[in-house]
Amino acid sequence: MLTLTDIAGDPLVLTSRLRLRDGAKAVLRPLVHADAERLAGFLDGLSPESRRLSTFDGYDLAAARELCDAIARYDKLRLVLEDESSERIVGLFELSLALTAGDIARYRAAGIRLTERTDCRFGPTLADAYQGGGVGSLVLPLVLEAVRRLGRARVILWGGVLADNARALRCYEKNGFQLVGRFTGPDGTSSLDMILSLT
Repeated sequence: MLTLTDIAGDPLVLTSRLRLRDGAKAVLRPLVHADAERLAGFLDGLSPESRRLSTFDGYDLAAARELCDAIARYDKLRLVLEDESSERIVGLFELSLALTAGDIARYRAAGIRLTERTDCRFGPTLADAYQGGGVGSLVLPLVLEAVRRLGRARVILWGGVLADNARALRCYEKNGFQLVGRFTGPDGTSSLDMILSLT
């Protein structure tokens, strides 16, 4: 079983090459400390709508440095999708090995007992130009392989998925995520909890 320290020490253990549907070559790999400026470019380039769907503490170099500084220090694994020809980061896929009290309570109310021993949270973000082209469905099997290698058997959506995010809902359903329930976020938005079992 891999640990976050193992991955930080040898990012190649979770590095994969893939060809996107338009023929472009891409690399999915763990975020590394040297990525701060390219990650800042990715965050800065997200449209207001993408920022509504995927929220971060910031979208600038300071925020990117914070994400890079967190490598192997907490409970998060962040994978980046890199366009091989331009070396630009075009996607960020986050896994958290910790659960929140809110997650645990909502899923328990739906009859599902979450535990950090078996479950993790997943949150994807793609650059605007890469949304809607099937990139998520190409990357997801590689992310799920990382989940297995981290010793987890189920994946829940990080903060749920906004109920009006039809494109993401279609992608999750197509890839085997099951609807658990609906909840209202702190800002009053309606979101859906979904879970995927890898067993």
